[in-house]
Amino acid sequence: MNYTLTKLPSGLRILSAPIAGAKTATILVAVATGSKHETPQSSGIAHFLEHMFFKGTKKRPNAQIISGELDRLGGQYNAFTSKEITGYWVKSAAVHLPLALDIVSDMLLGSQFASEEIEREKGVIIEEFNMYLDNPRAYIGELFEACLYGDTPAGRDTIGTKKNIKNFTRADFINYKKNHYTAANTFVIVAGKIPADFKKMVSQNFKNYPQTAAKDKLKTKDSQSAAKIKLHYKKTDQAHLALGVRTSAYGATDQPTLKVLTTILGGSMSSRLFTQLRERNGLCYYVRASTEAYTDSGYLVTNAGVQVNNIEKALKLIMVEYKKLIDEPVSKAELEKVKQLIFGHTVMGLEGTDETAEWFAGQAVILQEQKESLTKIKTPEKLLAEIKAVTAEQIQTLAKKIFVEHNLNLAIIGPYEDEKKFVALLKF
Repeated sequence: MNYTLTKLPSGLRILSAPIAGAKTATILVAVATGSKHETPQSSGIAHFLEHMFFKGTKKRPNAQIISGELDRLGGQYNAFTSKEITGYWVKSAAVHLPLALDIVSDMLLGSQFASEEIEREKGVIIEEFNMYLDNPRAYIGELFEACLYGDTPAGRDTIGTKKNIKNFTRADFINYKKNHYTAANTFVIVAGKIPADFKKMVSQNFKNYPQTAAKDKLKTKDSQSAAKIKLHYKKTDQAHLALGVRTSAYGATDQPTLKVLTTILGGSMSSRLFTQLRERNGLCYYVRASTEAYTDSGYLVTNAGVQVNNIEKALKLIMVEYKKLIDEPVSKAELEKVKQLIFGHTVMGLEGTDETAEWFAGQAVILQEQKESLTKIKTPEKLLAEIKAVTAEQIQTLAKKIFVEHNLNLAIIGPYEDEKKFVALLKF
């Protein structure tokens, strides 16, 4: 898959990824900002600001007009805020790309942040906050990162606190936007069927985008000397657990190996964890292993939902599977199966123009934050070549490096209050 990267005089970057035969196009404006750019007092503002961009501009005075115009494109649209990236995207028939670009650029440049809209949206976001707290399967990820990183920007919930949400003012949003939404840390990604004059369209629509320097995020402390446990007491029939270890940041040479190792553990219905916990022991409905690679930290984590009286057994089985990767080389047959699985999932995942836009946006933003060259952006072909080269020896070496007792982190949502009962389980 080919792509082109263009830097406008303002500093704004355009990344174009044409897809032969596509009838749709996705535009994704990705900004290198998120909850890692927040202080305790501003925690949650990046996410709240994302909501406010949909609430009215000079050209489109209210949310109904903005959503109505987007709906008339007949496509899909949304926005997201994470720890290090905030994105605004529209996917539609390619013929509607000019209007989609006009709407998104108008939102980012012309939003008014009316005080009455801010007050209304506070109720919306507090209910979003409550929704996540009532959904343990979703909230366990935030709890795990809180266990891993503590009371730091990396460890705080992206949505913030109820106190902060209630106290944000119009001046707070204007100030945050001024400091973080600038041409130097913003990318306009387009994937699919792309018109020849797209770069000119972007240049015109974003001609007034601020060119000031963006404020850097705070660095993450990525080390620990002992295993950590974080419990969130909740009366439930099913306990949700996240057991993981620190790994490496984005761009590290062991990332392809980590991808294969994680897929072996819990990337499919024939994975080791799925086989042991669900198929052979009937302990859970869902179990999976995944990784996260940030600009300056990373982790591997196993998530599962089990009956509350089975949690100790489930944790023991997960630890056994971690230990097996240390002690026993992966067989040639299993390694080949997992590589084919990754190949297939990657190819299928990139058939959509939205997934392709996200593929390039995530890499561009992280490299920007790392102050690395954007020439390091990987095409799918490049990544799959690295996956193909991974060996059983590399997997075992990496397992020995990351699966150590002082590196373990355990987060649990369920009817538990005593951490001591879990300490003894975090032993190899």
